Amino acid sequence: MCGIVGLFLKNPALQPELGRLTSQMLKVMTERGPDSAGFAVYGGARHGQTKITVRDLAPAHGAAFERGLADIAGPDMTVAFRDDHMVITVPSEHEKAARRFISSFGHGVAFVSSGDSIELYKGVGLPEAVATRFDLAGMSGTHAIGHTRMATESAVTTAGAHPFSTGPDQCLVHNGSLSNHNTLRRQLVREGLEFATENDSEVAAGYLSWRLSRGERLDEALTAALADLDGFYTFVVGTRDGFAVLRDPVACKPAVIAETDDYVAFASEYRAFARLPGIETATVFEPEPQRVYHWEHAA
Repeated sequence: MCGIVGLFLKNPALQPELGRLTSQMLKVMTERGPDSAGFAVYGGARHGQTKITVRDLAPAHGAAFERGLADIAGPDMTVAFRDDHMVITVPSEHEKAARRFISSFGHGVAFVSSGDSIELYKGVGLPEAVATRFDLAGMSGTHAIGHTRMATESAVTTAGAHPFSTGPDQCLVHNGSLSNHNTLRRQLVREGLEFATENDSEVAAGYLSWRLSRGERLDEALTAALADLDGFYTFVVGTRDGFAVLRDPVACKPAVIAETDDYVAFASEYRAFARLPGIETATVFEPEPQRVYHWEHAA
């Protein structure tokens, strides 16, 4: 059992409140996932700049890590720390070299995400504690996705926490389980994808990234998933411009959406919406099985 929340802001005036509202929703999902939690926040994109999130950088290695990146990215690099996560902003032309340096640095440092606007944070512990560690309530942006996990098929680790990011500005959270993830993993590895965990949800994320890399639209990739992914699932997928929702044909995993003129909110339970502004006038509904729901900001 897991809990999912998502918030897509139509009204730019609410952007400073994105983190606070997402944090409130995530806390309500504690009973659905007390083992670990995580969230992705989108916003603050700058032309020609790429954000790279890493985790588990020990203070003893921080200076060497920053020096190595600065040698690659030059004076335009910026660094922001949030607990044991670090967001590095580099000129986009240096992203590949920076990623190679991160992969080779060692000392437990792990890549988390990269893209124009995504920042991704996750950790072991109660959702409220994880959100507080990274000051989710103080973040602003255009949209966010969060997840609380109760592990059933893999270890309780930061690596195994959701969201999973396997492509630029992409992330996925998942409530459910896939029965054919090992076969699909082998197929995707042959296509050149790499995986950091044995988690079935990371395979689902990689599958969508693979289809998107072939030029498919997100709705096309999700529609294809209905035929290629076996199991039970509710997916919420984040991209630079918005997020999408998909439930499997049986739709046994709970999901509810609330929409107003100011926002679209997603949650695994109705009660997560209780403190959202204007919820009393929202259109609230359960997403249909096998139907892709997609909201995005104009490019």
